Amino acid sequence: MLTVAALYRFTRFDDPAALAGPLGAVCEAAGVKGTLILAGEGINGTIAGPNDGIAAVLAHIRGLPGCANLAPRFSQAQDMPFGRMKVRVKREIVTMGVEGVDPLGAVGRYVAPEDWNALISAPDVVTIDTRNAYEYADGTFEGAVDPGTDCFRAFPAWWKENRDTLQGKRIAMFCTGGIRCEKSTSYLVSQGVEEVYHLKGGILGYLDAIPPEQSLWRGSCFVFDERGGLDHGLVPSAKPATEGR
Repeated sequence: MLTVAALYRFTRFDDPAALAGPLGAVCEAAGVKGTLILAGEGINGTIAGPNDGIAAVLAHIRGLPGCANLAPRFSQAQDMPFGRMKVRVKREIVTMGVEGVDPLGAVGRYVAPEDWNALISAPDVVTIDTRNAYEYADGTFEGAVDPGTDCFRAFPAWWKENRDTLQGKRIAMFCTGGIRCEKSTSYLVSQGVEEVYHLKGGILGYLDAIPPEQSLWRGSCFVFDERGGLDHGLVPSAKPATEGR
C-alpha cells in the first residue's frame, strides 16, 4: 500500500526556481512520484510513494521558508497513481490570474468539517463549488451552486456576472483540498464581501472526518490521479471518474 499526500502552503519564496532541483532530487531518491508546483507564493501538489519516502520529502519541504507547519492530507493507493515525478516552477501555485489576490493577507473564515453541515443548511447561505464543472459532475455538496467553469481562472468573471443575485447572502465555498478556496475567498474579500467562509481542509478533510450517515456530500470527490475519485474515509471510489481532466 502506498501513501498519497496532498499538500499546499502559501508562503514567500524569493527564488522558487532554486528550490526545484534539490526538491526533485529528494523525491527521486525517495521513490516518490506526482507533481509539485513552486511559485513565489508557495508550494502545491500531490505525491505518492512508500511511507518512508513520503516522510523524507515532507521533511525536506518543511525545511523550506514558511513551511514548518505544512499539514498534508493523507490517503492510500494500492498501486502507484502517478507515472512520474514533476517539479514545476510557475507564476502561481493555483492559477487565478488576478493581480493583488493574496491569501497571506486576507481569506474567508475557516469552518471545521464538523460545523460545515450547519452552515450550508442555513437559509441565508449560498454554497459555491469553486472547482471545475467536470469535478462537480462527479460529486458535490447538497444544494451547492456550480459556476460551470472549466478552469479556476474563469471564476472571477463568473463572480462578477452573478454577484448582484447573491447580495445579502453569506457565501460558503469549498474545493478539493482547500487551496482554491484560499484564493477564491481572498478574492471575494477584496471585492467587499463581508461574510465569506470556506471549508477547512476541503472536501478531503470533510470526507475524512464526517461519517457517511451524517454527510451532505453526494457522489465521489474527483482527484487528479489514476484513482479517479475518493469516497468517505478517503478510499478510492468504485465509480469511474468523469472524463475531462
